[in-house]
This record gives sequence, C-alpha cells and structure tokens, in this order.
Amino acid sequence: MSTLTLEQNRIWYTRCPVPTASGLAHNLGWLTEEYAADGLDVGVLQDAAPEIAARHFDHRLVGLFREGGNVPALVAKSEGAPTRLIGLTWIDESQVIVVRPDAGITAPEHLAGKRVALPALAADRARSFPRAMALHGFVGALGTAGLTIADVTLVEVPTGQGDVGRGAEGGSSLFGIEALTAGDVDAVYIKGAQAAEQAVAHGLVVGIDLDSFADKRFRVNNGTPRPITVHEQLLDERPDLVERFLVRTLRAADWAAENLDSVREILARETRSGAKGVELAYRDGFHRSLHPDLSEARLSLLTRQKNFLLAHGFLARDIDVDAWAAPEPLARAWARLEADR
Repeated sequence: MSTLTLEQNRIWYTRCPVPTASGLAHNLGWLTEEYAADGLDVGVLQDAAPEIAARHFDHRLVGLFREGGNVPALVAKSEGAPTRLIGLTWIDESQVIVVRPDAGITAPEHLAGKRVALPALAADRARSFPRAMALHGFVGALGTAGLTIADVTLVEVPTGQGDVGRGAEGGSSLFGIEALTAGDVDAVYIKGAQAAEQAVAHGLVVGIDLDSFADKRFRVNNGTPRPITVHEQLLDERPDLVERFLVRTLRAADWAAENLDSVREILARETRSGAKGVELAYRDGFHRSLHPDLSEARLSLLTRQKNFLLAHGFLARDIDVDAWAAPEPLARAWARLEADR
C-alpha cells in the first residue's frame, strides 16, 4: 500500500524560462486537466512562496516534476537529492558570444588573449549556473580552434541569482552584459531570448555563434541536453502519475510541431521577453524537436556535461548518469501515445 504524501495535496511543476513541451502542456491547461480527477492541484514553483520555490534548485519535494537546466539538476543529485532522470531534450537556443561592434572578434581563434566574462559564484553550487554556463560556453568555443581556457583571461563579473518564485527578479545581468558595455571585458557568453534582447538593447553584436558548430560536443551546456527529473518516491509509489505527466508532455510536443505562432506567444511569456527575443533565440524548426528521450546519444552528452561540472568543482560528488536514468515511464508513455493515435 502506498505511503506517499504529497505536499499540500499537489503535484508540483517547475521549469526554466525556455522552450519545453511540459511548459506548453502547463500553459495549455493540460497538466491541470490531467490530475483534476485525482483531486490533485498542480502547483507551479514560479508562482510559489520563496520557501517552496527554492525546491527548484534542490528538488526536495516528493510531488515535484522539474524540466530545466542540467546544472541545478546535476548539483542536486550530487548532493543527495533522491531524484530520477525520466527524459532529456535538446533544443538549440541561441548560445552565442557577444562582443562590441568594433571588437574584431568573429571566430573562436580571435578570443586568444582576450578578457572574457566569468559570472561570480552565487550562494550555492546550483545557483552558480551562470558561471558554469559561461565557462563551458567559452571552453566549447575555444575547443573548436584547438585552444583552451588558459588562452583567455577570465574576469569575474557580478551576476543575478536566477531565483524563482513570487518576488523573484527577472534575469538582468546573469552573464555580464553590463561589464562588456563598460569595456571591462571583451566578450560575454549569453543564452536565450531575454539575454539576446538585452544584448541588442546594449548595442552588442554576435561575435561567435555556438549553434553553428556542427559537433554537438562543443554545444553541451546547461540547457543542452535538458533533463526532466522527478522525485524517486513519486516514481516508486505512483508511477502512473509520472507516466501521465510524460504522455501530456509528448502530446504537447506533437501540438507544438503544428502551431509555431502559438508556441512563440507562449514562449514570449515563459521567457519574459518580447517577440523579437524569441525569434532571435529559437530558430531552425525548434518547435518540431521538443520530444524528450533517453537515447544513448543524449545520455552521453549529459555525461559529458557532468564530467565538466565535476572537473570544475560544481558537483559535490560523481554521478552515474546511466544509473540515474529511469527509461520505463517514458517508454510506457510512448506506447500509450502510439496506441491512441
């Protein structure tokens, strides 16, 4: 008999301000609809009080589904959070290195000897994701030219916290755009719609487009690949709730493939940016590739990210990514979706 107790009799959901099929399912009202028959509300951490919203980073709510950046998810697992990995997505979302228009930086080799922005450490490892992102972004770019991080000068810059929940501030200055405008650094890594809009507003230009690198290994970062995680007690005791979450997510991915304009409208709200930011950040048919999987290729790319984070001190201990993965719920969700088609 199940001993499961859900906080506030709710399924909780959290995501980062990026394209996700689960985010679409939430915005379309499908998650609320799915669990209503069980007498369960769907609580969203982005709307919750700070003490609940903090679980976005440490994943210590039994009823929580999280689709977001892999840095907080991996950090939480390395620090003992009882989670399982139930899906991975890969959406290229405008990973670029921006520079001033007169910088003369148009290729990775031009970074040699330059000052690059490294966001400061935050209050904990999970909230230090901007630092991890920038560091890996520059490592990826430099690696395509046979260079290493030792070939640039790292300049620590202030950063926002990237918190969630009621009262959390929108993401200004996660990556150091202001330091670039002030001339304190020569290049800044940025990702996503809001940062893309901020860069344009500051008169900055794209010097290096990381999305143009054919080899995905050089584009691995916080959002590539992006994990869907769930508390292991929920998976153990109510696998049906997990499977149904994934069915709704897969259906939302199917819907997205045929509704680009509507997806963009939702994304403008999700990313707290305008239509132009969404257009700049999400390109090349992204709306047709929102389905999660747990393929060997994606697990290998997540392992690459894990190894990077471990080597640079972002993880408390090593993680066996393959053992973390629980493929059965997604397999059952796919089978159920195919049977209904």
